[in-house]
Amino acid sequence: MLQHQHQHQHQHQPPPQRPRRRCEGTAMGAIVLDLRPGLGIGPFSLGMPICEAFAQIEQQPNIYDVVHVKYYDEEPLKLDIVISFPDHGFHLRFDPWSQRLRLIEIFDVKRLQMRYATSLIGGPSTLATFVAVYALFGPTFPGIYDKDRGVYTLFYPGLSFAFPIPSQYTDCCHDGEAELPLEFPDGTTPVTCRVSIYDSSTDKKVGVGSLMDKASAPPLPSGSLYMEEVHVKLGEELYFSTGGQHIPFGASPQDVWTELGRPCGIHQKQVDQMVIHSASDPRPRTTLCGDYFYNYFTRGLDILFDGQTHKIKKFVLHTNYPGHADFNSYIKCNFVIQVNNSKHITPSTKWDQVKEILGDCGRAAIQTQGSTSNPFGSTFVYGYQNIAFEVMKNGYIATVTLFQS
Repeated sequence: MLQHQHQHQHQHQPPPQRPRRRCEGTAMGAIVLDLRPGLGIGPFSLGMPICEAFAQIEQQPNIYDVVHVKYYDEEPLKLDIVISFPDHGFHLRFDPWSQRLRLIEIFDVKRLQMRYATSLIGGPSTLATFVAVYALFGPTFPGIYDKDRGVYTLFYPGLSFAFPIPSQYTDCCHDGEAELPLEFPDGTTPVTCRVSIYDSSTDKKVGVGSLMDKASAPPLPSGSLYMEEVHVKLGEELYFSTGGQHIPFGASPQDVWTELGRPCGIHQKQVDQMVIHSASDPRPRTTLCGDYFYNYFTRGLDILFDGQTHKIKKFVLHTNYPGHADFNSYIKCNFVIQVNNSKHITPSTKWDQVKEILGDCGRAAIQTQGSTSNPFGSTFVYGYQNIAFEVMKNGYIATVTLFQS
């Protein structure tokens, strides 16, 4: 399998004084989630950033206790990042560039009970048959029959149901659009094999196979700061394109609070991480220097202040790629580093392209993250004038550190 699979089992228990929230469900243990065509299912909404989905999972560890995260390690922008719930028969597909939820697929309808309005469908007790779907969601246009897969798909706005058609009844369906009888000649009716929930604003039909690729995350609300372009003038400043803020080197904490608002976190800096130690270095790593960070996790950004002068001396920008130790700690920073009039570096730029733009900088300093807390291996740090890149083994940039040489 091309994708790297990571199984995350929640170990933590809620504090003892709070009673454990019981999982609402049936006798066979299926959970019940509200189905919102074109919008989402349960706590998961189309367009949500991947970090918000993980936050929902963390809030209900007794329900979402087995979670698989799948992505394509070598080329993380090529395939969706998928959060899968094998026990509940559904998964969430996130666009790999924007890291926003574009498609929800229920792949095992017997495991997941859905509630639509006041009716239940799916799960072990309520078979999602064609007759039941048609009765609950009402008449719709004729669906599409895919004869290669032997699957008939029925479409509603923001919602589709795929039904496998037994080979002896394929003549009930003709190529392309087909009117499907609710029942086969022997009195049976097909049972849904897959349900897709997707944004309906573009009027696209989304289903199995190549139809799956048509789902895209809904447009961001106007004024949203998510994935705002952050323009970098090397050695000078950051410029935030949506809000219009300029944050130069040498700015004070007050300046930053005024422009960007309250930081999500503040912490003392340990001994400079850019002075790399090998794993065998006996010196303690907990020595604090006077410098301190403002963490803006929701902007993918850290700002380092000098402990003596209280002026900005570094910015750290995070790309939030899966496979890095900090994945899901920061929202992706959509930076644009202008190198000259024609060339720029973004989170999608690979290390080979960076070297073409900036020239070779010699050997990397290897930054080891410690194997116990980080199963993903080491990253490599390369320095230039005013900028350093932390690069993952797949050649993608993990973080960019900006400073004044």
